[in-house]
Amino acid sequence: MTTDPNAAPRARPRLHVVTGKGGTGKTTIASAIALALASEPSRVLIAEVEGRQGISQTFDVPPLGTDETRIMRLAGGGEIVGLSIDAKAALLEYLQMFYKLGRAGKLLEKFGAIDFATTIAPGVRDVLLIGKIYEANRRRRDGRHKGDAAPVYDGIVLDAPPTGRIGRFLSVNSEVADLARVGPIASQAGSITRLLESDQTVVHLVTLLEEMPVQETLDAIDELRAKSLRPGAILVNMVREPLLDDLALEQARAGRLHKASIRTQLADAGVRVTPELVDGLLDEARDHAQRIDLEREQLALLEATGLPIVQLPALAGGVDAGSVRELAALLMPLFVPSPVPPSVPPPVEVAVQA
Repeated sequence: MTTDPNAAPRARPRLHVVTGKGGTGKTTIASAIALALASEPSRVLIAEVEGRQGISQTFDVPPLGTDETRIMRLAGGGEIVGLSIDAKAALLEYLQMFYKLGRAGKLLEKFGAIDFATTIAPGVRDVLLIGKIYEANRRRRDGRHKGDAAPVYDGIVLDAPPTGRIGRFLSVNSEVADLARVGPIASQAGSITRLLESDQTVVHLVTLLEEMPVQETLDAIDELRAKSLRPGAILVNMVREPLLDDLALEQARAGRLHKASIRTQLADAGVRVTPELVDGLLDEARDHAQRIDLEREQLALLEATGLPIVQLPALAGGVDAGSVRELAALLMPLFVPSPVPPSVPPPVEVAVQA
């Protein structure tokens, strides 16, 4: 992990937005962040907006709905609550909250107005999705949205859209506020924008050490900064250690690995040695060296952003609740202030409850 020791201290964020190019493991990392935060112990909400049910699959629980539902409770007292945000349900809730439409809202849904607003009207869907997160962030334990009572959630993790869309997704409320200058829509849009641009919110970027994901990450960082949004950490996923040391990599890169030594080691291992086998291994070693060179180049580009970087290993056994705990333990130094618990407490319950 790399950090700037001279950086001015900031308020600890409560809303962690997680984005990344498709295929980088964004949902897995978002789940690991939620688990790291909950181990403090804290009550953490993790929400998704793409309807893929990735969170329920990661935690191996039934599909999430539009109600906030407990999906894990830790032995140390922490708790994770899950939510799959649906734009249509959010709009009906919004109409009832601000306009008291009640049954009239159901009639709008029957005649297709809700579907129109959430699929056709530019930006409305994203405003509604983020609005649910905004409401959860404001809600207090006494049921109010203002006052001195503690928040319902100590932290919120949003499994957000990919890097190619994240800037517009998070800035759409400022655009709506400019269009609707008065009324509850403008007021809420302005409030959401202030939350997203404040120190309470950070955007973490998940990437692989490959050219396309890294370039999308760099582009997203520039876009976020241009929109007054705050990038958090770069989380490099699926990192594999080199199979050869630096000397062997240099030799492989130059085609100077010692064939006789390779033949001897293969024979000692009981492998039938052929010229084709040795030549094939030399080709693979050269390709491996070139891949390591590329990964180091990409890592240098990420380091140039000045953001904290955490490298997370590839999970040999695939993704399950246990492997997410492993990733959460590696993320704890970044997300949990000192003193850091020695490990993520095991779950005492992994079940969906109302």
